[in-house]
Amino acid sequence: MAKTRKKIGYVQVSSFDQNPERQLENIKLDKIYTDKASGKDINRPKLAELMEYIRDGDTVVVHSMDRLARNLEDLRRLVNIFTAKQVKVQFLKENLTFTGEDSAMSQLLLSIMGGFAEFERALIRERQMEGIALSRKKGLYKGRKKSLSEEQIQELQSRVSIGERKSRIAKDLKISRVTLYKYFRCKIVGS
Repeated sequence: MAKTRKKIGYVQVSSFDQNPERQLENIKLDKIYTDKASGKDINRPKLAELMEYIRDGDTVVVHSMDRLARNLEDLRRLVNIFTAKQVKVQFLKENLTFTGEDSAMSQLLLSIMGGFAEFERALIRERQMEGIALSRKKGLYKGRKKSLSEEQIQELQSRVSIGERKSRIAKDLKISRVTLYKYFRCKIVGS
């Protein structure tokens, strides 16, 4: 019985307001994994599921190299992991496919294109930091919006002081426990 080869899509968007559908639009796929998380490292839940799911002969389809990894080291590592499992990796934007039997030229292209993606990301971050610094000088940058209102912070203080479980408080206030602990350390302890 012949093995069924599958085309599996991988999509990564950094924020919930980005449109993941546009990345693999009009591509016929058997399955798709979408991470709505930062691509700064490879510790992403759907990427882990994809890596567990793939089988010999499958093809992983990604819009572009920077959607799979933001730095050259991670990109090369992931491509090597996939191809070691006899899985092809296809990048649509760059029009490149890696099989594990790639020529020296293919490996060079992976390194060059991955290096460009990493460089481009660094430039974007640099411009972003410059813009924030300029806005701060002008008094325009307010920073990130606070997760909790003053009333919610007071509620947090009183509930913590009576010993209520922090996980329950975080759930009720619709914040993560990490955010709760930041408020606890900065707002309550600092008060």
